[in-house]
Amino acid sequence: MTGSEPLYDVRERTGNPEHPPIDDVVDLVLERAENPRVDHQNAHLDEATATVVDRYGSETIRTVIYRVLVEEYPFRTATADLDVDNVDGVRIGTAATRFLAELPAQSDD
Repeated sequence: MTGSEPLYDVRERTGNPEHPPIDDVVDLVLERAENPRVDHQNAHLDEATATVVDRYGSETIRTVIYRVLVEEYPFRTATADLDVDNVDGVRIGTAATRFLAELPAQSDD
């Protein structure tokens, strides 16, 4: 990554410096895939997430999300050795980082 590209640091984005709640992110991604929102600005991400979860399964999705958010792999590289299309890695990474941004707002409710 170059200095101009955004980093998706779990600790920074969730406001929890003690422990990166990667399981919370994965759970939210899987919940959005199972129950896509209809009238929401990010409904398209829910639909894309549902598609990739159906295609690859929750454990593969968990691995890609972990690689993206914790190990800071680029979205396409996070799919290496998982038999996942690179474009689906972009979909997974994009959805995970967007949903990650929602976690602090949910805990404030």
